[in-house]
Amino acid sequence: MTKVSMTVNGKAVARDVEARRMLVDYLRQDLDLTGTHVGCDTSQCGACVVHVNGKAVKACTMLAAEAEGAKVTTIEGMASSDDDLHRLQVAFNDHHGLQCGFCTPGMIMSAAALLSENPTPSEAEIRHYLEGNICRCTGYHNIVKAVLAASGQDSAALAAE
Repeated sequence: MTKVSMTVNGKAVARDVEARRMLVDYLRQDLDLTGTHVGCDTSQCGACVVHVNGKAVKACTMLAAEAEGAKVTTIEGMASSDDDLHRLQVAFNDHHGLQCGFCTPGMIMSAAALLSENPTPSEAEIRHYLEGNICRCTGYHNIVKAVLAASGQDSAALAAE
């Protein structure tokens, strides 16, 4: 067992974990933060994306011990309160960027990383950045519209294409 300490969604946490414990399992099973989803366990689908020290990371391929001392943000940490959702969460809802919702946490976490790097991305840049996230329901069009809206851009350009 290894003692792992980190800050998750603004709260300091410390647990003894097996050296082989994946970050996604640590978050879901040890911390009961089940918004981070396990979709493929092979880093293909992006349902498990979280932020580690501000960077988007697929938590199914990162050991919990690798996050020692890190600042981790999950989908649960995006909203400032239950009544005050993050602008991406609002945009996904307003622009029908979700259907079954399974991929949504990973999509939002990836989109948030994109917007922190590039506050006004083009449609092509959004599509490229989200290539590591798979959605089997929406066809991506409304997801891209939601990210554009969250960035403050008019998604009318998408309708014209």
